[in-house]
Amino acid sequence: MDMVDNFSQNLPGLELSNLVSIIGALALASIRVGSFFLASPLFGYRIIPLQVRIIISFAISFIIFNKVDMPNIELLAGFLLFSVILVELLIGLTSGILLTILFSSASLAGEKIAATTGLSFAGLIDPESGAQTPVLSQILSLFMIVVFLSLNGHLLALSIILESYKVLPIGATSINISMIKLGIDAGGLMFKFGALIMLPIVVGLTLLNVVIGIVTRSAPTLNLFSFGFPITMIFAFFLLYVCSVTIGGNFSNLTNVSVDFIHRLIEGLM
Repeated sequence: MDMVDNFSQNLPGLELSNLVSIIGALALASIRVGSFFLASPLFGYRIIPLQVRIIISFAISFIIFNKVDMPNIELLAGFLLFSVILVELLIGLTSGILLTILFSSASLAGEKIAATTGLSFAGLIDPESGAQTPVLSQILSLFMIVVFLSLNGHLLALSIILESYKVLPIGATSINISMIKLGIDAGGLMFKFGALIMLPIVVGLTLLNVVIGIVTRSAPTLNLFSFGFPITMIFAFFLLYVCSVTIGGNFSNLTNVSVDFIHRLIEGLM
């Protein structure tokens, strides 16, 4: 029905029976985007109220409803409806989890750098995980989010999610399981980028520890902790300042890889 297909132009004249079908279609159209918001590292933060995420999901579902062929809600019942909802949830959650895995490389690098420099004593309770994490890890995570937003990665990710409705329309009950391989590859890239981020700083601190060891060996009266620990912390801040451009470049590459992974995921759904 034309009235159901484009309800935004005929909203005042809708009948009650059509309105119920439209509400069900809107709810179905918001599942994929809503699950992506819940699982992604930026949109799924606890500091963003759940009500806001629900409103944004329904707002985007209005656009989806007018641009995508929606199945007849009245024909979906029982196990068929459950299968459609499960597929929608799986696509959205997988896309968000891929971003979360790749973004974890920033916090992983921060934890390793903090453990090497002794900054792990400065820890705060992470409101997202509920566990105590080093301050440096949270700083690098925020740095990653700033780079992601500055490169419009959030807009690219949302546009790919919206394009997924053309690749796999709403109503499909089967998908390609190639997303399992993408999850494994994302886990490997998480450790790779974590190593690339922390490598310059860890190598510099290792060389500094060698120098401190030689100095304390040649002058045994010097206390290793009172002499080496302050120098190590000061040198760590200096290395973080010097390597900020390199870290930002790695975060830029990580943003491109994250968007590419979501694109590969959507292409592999067929």
